[in-house]
Amino acid sequence: MKILSIESSCDETAVSVCEGREILSSVIATQVAEHRIYGGVVPEIASRRHTEAISAVCEQALAEAGIGYSDIEAVAVTFAPGLIGALLVGVNFAKGLAMSLGVPLIPVHHLRSHIAANYIDNPDLKPPFLCLLVSGGNTVICEVTDYTKFSIIGQTCDDAAGECFDKTARAMGLSYPGGVMLDKIATKADVKTYPLPYPKAHSGEFDFSFSGLKTAVINLIHNKTQKGEELDVPVIAATVRQKVCDMLIDKTMAAAEKFGYKTIAVAGGVSANSELRLRLEEECRKKGISLYRPELKYCGDNAAMVGVQAYYEYLSGNIADTSLNATATLPIDYR
Repeated sequence: MKILSIESSCDETAVSVCEGREILSSVIATQVAEHRIYGGVVPEIASRRHTEAISAVCEQALAEAGIGYSDIEAVAVTFAPGLIGALLVGVNFAKGLAMSLGVPLIPVHHLRSHIAANYIDNPDLKPPFLCLLVSGGNTVICEVTDYTKFSIIGQTCDDAAGECFDKTARAMGLSYPGGVMLDKIATKADVKTYPLPYPKAHSGEFDFSFSGLKTAVINLIHNKTQKGEELDVPVIAATVRQKVCDMLIDKTMAAAEKFGYKTIAVAGGVSANSELRLRLEEECRKKGISLYRPELKYCGDNAAMVGVQAYYEYLSGNIADTSLNATATLPIDYR
């Protein structure tokens, strides 16, 4: 079944053609260079650029797959969560395309598709497994009990891990995307020179809290700057990275032990973080746990992961009609 999938939840206009887990094409038009001017994504600009790019990106995806519109058997689209204006561009384009082709319209949850990025190059990965889903807007530990069934056992009660990276990077004077730049320049952590907190959430055993760490870093930088003291940015970047990874890994491994999981997947934009990937691999190897990570090119927003998840959504009967609307916030375990 050939599915054309569309992703426009933030600042990447992406279209892909998939057959099950096989990717026939994956095209992304990025807006990073433009948003870098402002230090982050400007929602109105993102929406306009999606509108300008989506038709051409769709044509390119079909060309690279070597097929035409008549070969498409279903259209899938990210409908939630994300920037509402950006989502609406993709949803409305997908609805029009599905209607004109007379094929099913498959609504896909953005976080579910990030998990599905692991299926692309890991044919042996099947539910049930535990997943650490970590990005700029979300930090969740969930049980993947089936391809379309999820149960949240822990999540952030304030900032997401990626947001913590992005905002502390901005305070350090790093350019957008902050989390990526922080990971690139980070050298060796020094908790004695830069003692940073390990905030604990009181809402649940496996919940996270990153706002205290973010605030501590910003205050540290402001304090040093006001006193005219030198700040070793690569070292503080490494220290921040270490603290965030400590929290993510500690909770994930504890959850795996408590719920008896021997398979863990990591997903989302922050799954590309070099320290997180390396340390999770080491911890899983020590405990005899199988670890799955997406290829780096599938960690960020893309439409290939949307198409793969759409295949399983279709099999489960999740089909939308023309009343489908975009939704800015929606938990991964929605019904």
